[in-house]
Amino acid sequence: MANKSVPDIVVGRLPLYLRVLEQMASANREVTSSQELGDRLGISPAQIRKDLSQFGEFGKQGTGYNVSFLAEQLQSILNVHRIWDMFLVGVGDLGRAIADYGEFVDRGFRITGVYDSDPKKIGKSVGRFTIRDAAKLESDIRKEGIQVIMLAVPAAAAQDVADRVVKSGVIAVLCYAPTSISVPSKVHVQYIDPVLHLQHMTYYMA
Repeated sequence: MANKSVPDIVVGRLPLYLRVLEQMASANREVTSSQELGDRLGISPAQIRKDLSQFGEFGKQGTGYNVSFLAEQLQSILNVHRIWDMFLVGVGDLGRAIADYGEFVDRGFRITGVYDSDPKKIGKSVGRFTIRDAAKLESDIRKEGIQVIMLAVPAAAAQDVADRVVKSGVIAVLCYAPTSISVPSKVHVQYIDPVLHLQHMTYYMA
């Protein structure tokens, strides 16, 4: 069960810590420190220690953190110590790239269905998937117990698709569409919009 008292901005930093720890583990590192993690991520050591303390005591003063142990703890906190099946909706250029991306399983996620509403695409192959008819989306979500959806549909279609999947039981949406969608408070949405990040960076380029 998620701890609602932990600020979302803190939760958002945990995957960054986990990624660095997994890289260290791959390099056979056994111990690290908040200083080293901070140097790699551009986050102050004090902030890292404060973030981790929200979930328990994982290190000892003077000895640092055991890399494998801390990674396992963060995997458990983030619920990625298991594999989450998910559907991808939208098979344009971006959707095809996502379907071909092979790193999801190593991070705790597995695409099990790919959908589109274009009759010309339905039944065709993309990567290892056969594109399914989006008209069957709701029934397949219920049948397969899907809780996570990735939306790679045009902005104009995003809200309608979001409404449909949420009514079918989805509680987590990763939205690639360049728009904002409205969902119930129990549903968590994350947005990936490269233009927003580019506009953030160009502010500093005057």
